[in-house]
Amino acid sequence: MAFRPLHDRVLVRRIEAEEKTAGGIIIPDSAKEKPSEGEVVAVGSGAKAEDGTVTPLDVKAGDRVLFGKWSGTEVKLDGEDLLIMKESDILGIIG
Repeated sequence: MAFRPLHDRVLVRRIEAEEKTAGGIIIPDSAKEKPSEGEVVAVGSGAKAEDGTVTPLDVKAGDRVLFGKWSGTEVKLDGEDLLIMKESDILGIIG
């Protein structure tokens, strides 16, 4: 992919949620919520401070992350739906 986010931004691919509940009930597409879990595809160089120093990001490409329900901006790159968000919108890394 020929896209690299700038500064403290992160490119994330959503990971689809389960099709069934634990009890075996199949969830139709219209009742599903957008997943709030994803995989980091690309990261920017880091956050710039006022004095010009760059602080590297805590996440890296390949990390599985949780993010807020309304986080990021949806974009379509190479026919794939992705999200661009600030690192601060990411709630945590799934280990």
